[in-house]
Amino acid sequence: MGCIVLGAASASFAQGGGGGGGRPPMAPADQAARLKTSLALTDDQTTKITAIYAAQATRTDSLAKATPDRQAQRPTRTIITAETNAKIKAVLTPDQAAAYQKQMDARMQGGRGAGGGGGGGGTPPPPQR
Repeated sequence: MGCIVLGAASASFAQGGGGGGGRPPMAPADQAARLKTSLALTDDQTTKITAIYAAQATRTDSLAKATPDRQAQRPTRTIITAETNAKIKAVLTPDQAAAYQKQMDARMQGGRGAGGGGGGGGTPPPPQR
């Protein structure tokens, strides 16, 4: 289990979830937990989404090792993210999928600060005061 967490953390870092953004990388379980809160996921949905995020982390980690140049990784990362989002939506109810898409749209509009570190979804952080 520790290897999975370390591998996921490495993949999340390679995705841009850590490093330059000032945030530590998010593990797949943490990404799913954020969605569980924001979308009122069931335990079964959370388990499935955690596995989806873990698979994404494995793929992006492999990509980062095979192609260290982040610019060269971009097209493949875009495909991986789109596939991850589609898989997540397939697990959600129609209402949850609409809310998830709204979160993704807000993230794209606001850049990284609006929806969490790279990982194919997340909830917006609380307003800064």
